[in-house]
Amino acid sequence: MALFGSAISKIRKGLTATRDALMGGAGDVVNFLRGRRIDAAMLEELEARLIRADLGVRAARRLVDGLRADFRAGKIERGEQVIDYLKRELKAMWPAEDRRLAQAPAQPGAHTPTVILVAGVNGAGKTTSIAKLARLLRSQDKSVVLAACDTFRAGAVHQLEIWSERLGVQIVKGKQGGDPGAVAFDACEAAVARRADVLIVDTAGRLHTQDHLMRQLVKVRDIIAKKIPGAPHEVLLVLDATSGQNAIRQAEEFSKAIGVTGIFLAKLDGTAKGGVVVAIREALGAPVKFVGVGETVDDVQAFDPDQFVEALFADEEPATRS
Repeated sequence: MALFGSAISKIRKGLTATRDALMGGAGDVVNFLRGRRIDAAMLEELEARLIRADLGVRAARRLVDGLRADFRAGKIERGEQVIDYLKRELKAMWPAEDRRLAQAPAQPGAHTPTVILVAGVNGAGKTTSIAKLARLLRSQDKSVVLAACDTFRAGAVHQLEIWSERLGVQIVKGKQGGDPGAVAFDACEAAVARRADVLIVDTAGRLHTQDHLMRQLVKVRDIIAKKIPGAPHEVLLVLDATSGQNAIRQAEEFSKAIGVTGIFLAKLDGTAKGGVVVAIREALGAPVKFVGVGETVDDVQAFDPDQFVEALFADEEPATRS
């Protein structure tokens, strides 16, 4: 799936802080390496910068160990070769795989909506990410129903209701403090009856350390599975890019509970920790499918690893052509 709009420009802008972290605030990693001869001390410093940018200790060490081996073998001598090496190795972390949203298989004689279960902790940007996803699906002429299963947090249902009105999508909701499973049940019935293309199920912003709340999330998933065969077809976890390594712990725990199939990485435009995309891939294996690169409902991009890596190591933004 191609990136939307001015993808490179937005992702470059969003990764400015990450590039500064790679350089300790003094510029970008490209300038750090360009024109320099490689030595052991430089590689040590590079590893530290990669870790500071939240690529994760495991990924950073693996990358630099590979560089050391090539340096000792005489295959790499200059900084430009290091840049090429890092780009090549990082891109290879995302093999050719399907990063599109899964779809419900066709059922003879029955309408089966695609069900997307969305999870994430409070403050990660989950509700806004759901709105961005709904907007994207509407732009593809798909009919969408929202299920407001975050019945615990004050104002959560109202917030989703406002988005449904703005985007022209239907919503199924319950009472404040009501049973999220009951809302999920009703939403599944409504999506089938209304022949909706997609049902997006919002859930409470559960802390991954609260076992009873995680069990409630599992219950919602199981209810959906009973109502619609094969559902949920996609389990998206919304992670806040600014949370850095905390996002890894969240991803691991949510994946254990509900089987995460993809990541929506929010707030990539405002973080010095965009390298967490690499750490998530290394630790979890689930692909990042979407990234949020701004505050408006249109600021969502399908994740493209090649373009992400190029943006991460890009020079300063080129001047606008007249």
